[in-house]
Amino acid sequence: MNRLGFIGGSDTVQIMQGNWLELWQIKTGRIKSPDLSDNIAVQLGIHTEDFNLNWFEKQNDVVLGGHQSEFSRDVQGVPVKGTVDAILNERAIVEAKHTNPYKSMEDVIEYYMPQIQTYTHISGLDGCYMSVIFGNSRWESAYVSYDEGYFNSMWAVVADFWRHVTMDIDPVGYEPPKIGIDAIQIDGMTRRDASQDNQFVDLAHTYLENEAYAKSFENAKASLKKMVGRTEREVYCDILSVKRDKRGALRFTTRKVKENTQ
Repeated sequence: MNRLGFIGGSDTVQIMQGNWLELWQIKTGRIKSPDLSDNIAVQLGIHTEDFNLNWFEKQNDVVLGGHQSEFSRDVQGVPVKGTVDAILNERAIVEAKHTNPYKSMEDVIEYYMPQIQTYTHISGLDGCYMSVIFGNSRWESAYVSYDEGYFNSMWAVVADFWRHVTMDIDPVGYEPPKIGIDAIQIDGMTRRDASQDNQFVDLAHTYLENEAYAKSFENAKASLKKMVGRTEREVYCDILSVKRDKRGALRFTTRKVKENTQ
């Protein structure tokens, strides 16, 4: 595959991952693109793509169009090309991915975010549906909205990489900045970092400190209920009573311990 003379969606992922040197060597013609015909992960994704998109249609009761639509555009002096897997209702692209079962949808979206935002930008559509198969037993989809703020920040990095290509400047040692995705809407919702919110952090510590006690409490409660026989209306000791009400539900009551006055 000829990857000279433009930036593709997968290229933006590599750029934002910091894998500049090999990509720069490919884009300047120093080396050829790697042969992926024997890469099982890549080939599995290719061979499951049609099934993946058909499954997306079935689960969402929709019909996809625009399969393998190609887009080409100059973005701030950088020639960009992209081929999307499908389009839904002429308002969103659909990207089919196949990954291992140990990843989460959040992991997949974060990794492919540069590609997602690039494709939505050059297509002029509103967002991207990610249709993801995890291993061989789980499928999920999520809608990622286009975010201009993220795109502009990312594209400043992509444009800098392209400058290294056009000016034939070795990019050794360059480390791209990490751009957060918390503000990007995924299924209509964002994330928020509350690390500087003292109340949230204090309550988080309280939660973690008491989590083990809460689990012990629930386990003890369940075990005590099992110890009440079907024909017993109450089982008690000097500190706790488990009593059956008229509806058959078991109620817990703490008993006041008499102080030793001797």
